[in-house]
Amino acid sequence: MPGFDTLPIEETLEDSPQTRSLLGVFEEDTAAISSYFSQLFKAMQRIYDAQNELSAATHLTSKLLKDYEKQRFPLGGDDEVMSSTLQQFAKVIDELSSCHAVLSTQLADAMMFPITQFKERDLREILILKEVFQIASDDHDAAINRYSRLSKRKENEKVKNEVMEDVYTSRKKHHETTMHYFASLNMLQYKKKIALLEPLLGYMQAQISFFKLGSENLTQQWEDFLTNIGTSVQNVRREMDRDAEAVEQTIQDLKEASDPLYMPDPDPNTIPVNRNLTRKAGYLNTRNKTGLVSSSWDRQYFFTQGGNLMSQSRGAVAGGLVMDIDNCSVMAVDCEDRRFCFQITSFDGKKAAILQAESRKDCEEWIATINNISKRIYLSENPEEIAARVNQSALEAVTPSPSFQQRHESFRPSMQGRPKTARSGSQCSVGSESPALSSLSLDSLVAPDTPIQFDIISPVTEEHASQAKSGGQGRRTNPFGESGGTQSEESEDSILHQLFIVRFLGCMEVKATESTDVIYETMRQILAARAIHNIFRMTESHLLVTCECLKLIDPQTQVTRLRFSLSSVVLCATHQENKRLFGFVLQTAGGRVDGRPVTVCYVFESNNDGEKICDSVGLAKQIALHSEMDRKASKKQRELDKAKEKQQEELHKQKQIEKDLEEQSRLIAASSRPSQPAADGQVLVLSNSQSEDSDAGEEGQKKGESEA
Repeated sequence: MPGFDTLPIEETLEDSPQTRSLLGVFEEDTAAISSYFSQLFKAMQRIYDAQNELSAATHLTSKLLKDYEKQRFPLGGDDEVMSSTLQQFAKVIDELSSCHAVLSTQLADAMMFPITQFKERDLREILILKEVFQIASDDHDAAINRYSRLSKRKENEKVKNEVMEDVYTSRKKHHETTMHYFASLNMLQYKKKIALLEPLLGYMQAQISFFKLGSENLTQQWEDFLTNIGTSVQNVRREMDRDAEAVEQTIQDLKEASDPLYMPDPDPNTIPVNRNLTRKAGYLNTRNKTGLVSSSWDRQYFFTQGGNLMSQSRGAVAGGLVMDIDNCSVMAVDCEDRRFCFQITSFDGKKAAILQAESRKDCEEWIATINNISKRIYLSENPEEIAARVNQSALEAVTPSPSFQQRHESFRPSMQGRPKTARSGSQCSVGSESPALSSLSLDSLVAPDTPIQFDIISPVTEEHASQAKSGGQGRRTNPFGESGGTQSEESEDSILHQLFIVRFLGCMEVKATESTDVIYETMRQILAARAIHNIFRMTESHLLVTCECLKLIDPQTQVTRLRFSLSSVVLCATHQENKRLFGFVLQTAGGRVDGRPVTVCYVFESNNDGEKICDSVGLAKQIALHSEMDRKASKKQRELDKAKEKQQEELHKQKQIEKDLEEQSRLIAASSRPSQPAADGQVLVLSNSQSEDSDAGEEGQKKGESEA
């Protein structure tokens, strides 16, 4: 209530409602004081903590400056001037750290101690007295209630005395507690002023002492030192500005010179391709298999080191080996989702990597560099000169082209028409094509959406399977390498018997069989499909070339996986750039609904040179052709001999018939004459029936002998 500054202690025994109302005002004021001083305590605690942190940080800075001369910087030498300067700074900062430590101690004693004591002692004491006062008031009210319920009719002196004693005790306790509580509340009005002013006074005195101590320590000597250091800093800044201007000019020159290189795919006419490199480095995207048919691309830094291809992730300390590129094969591949891709295959064919360059120029340089390293040019004394001489006479490295037709049109001016023949040796593997290529298209070579078979599924050819169904005497494949049935077509004493190690890449049905372009397009589609679907596993087999057939034999079990009749091979050719790739086109006997024979192109990879295999196939077809011509001539001679023999047999039969007729006429003439007696006096009479039977028997006997 307004107008009251203190609680009336003399009215505590009466405990009137007015007193209780005034007590409520004082309690509300106590709660406000407690809240305010809690916030003030937090603010001063932050000042004290900040000062302690400043003192500790200053001390740590001084310590680090003292340890500068012990540091070993990779780019910094032993600068004695800088070390001595930092040692002087460390000394000054160490003195400032001592001043800050003194200030922290003074703040703890003069600022934090008074406000902490008020908060922890005085305010806490009032809270405890408030709880005791409430308990005493409740006990007094309970004792008065029991005393008021004493019975008038049945007076019990003992109970009455106990109740009266309880009232006495509780009233006395309540009175004393109230007086102490009121006194503490009255004193709080003075204590709050003291608790508010003493911390502020201590804070200001501590700051003044700190400034006085600092002014005494910062003498004229330190001012001269700081002036010299400032001059040195200005000199360093001017030198830095001069270097910055020079660097800026260098950057400007480099920007102008590098402007053509900013385009990801520069014009090759502006920046020519260097095909004489034996070392190269740069970022490439590498294809990683993440699932059965899914893949991801990672960007890594690749570089060549001798005959090895290395890769290094950004931020890595050293690179790792990707593969050995000595005697490897490299070629550009077509990826559906990426451009400028090329594939590197190790010399044994067991490891392959598909990489993507940033531009066409970069792709061609990588291919040329890896080709040079594969030829071991880097081991010579002047590798670039030797590479230049080799590249002048070698074929141009494989480069990705916009389409299959454009890639072949570059060969058209120097090409001559090739007769339609199944013999395809080295002359058909260097890129010769038919004059009618301009009228061809991809759809005329390979049907769109044609399925590709990447592995050998059937152990025998479809031709043998159909023969087994029709005749029931088909050749049976023995898992122990022995063949059952006749060996009329697979005679081991064939004139030609050559074995090659090959790996099956895939096969697909094709349309055209007039030009080797169908083999090149099939190779391109199979290699692209393998790269897209991350199919790198290849089935290794032995290709046996004889004058009768081509057989794919399992190298371990010697089981014949596939068998092709040599007469069904209509084309055979190697890749134009990678001579290890070769393929041949087979024409099967079965037909589709339209009656057109089914033609399938098989693509393989050899260990050495595919041209040798194509030459062997061509030689086998020539031998088979001569053998077929000899067989036909022999057959024709046999037919002539048989016809001559038959003619002679007919003449013999004619003569025999004439002889039989003469004999028959003689017998008839003899039977018409009179009978003559026999030697013993008897007469022999031959009837007509007996004569005919004897004639027929003679004639049948002669006829049987002639037929025999």
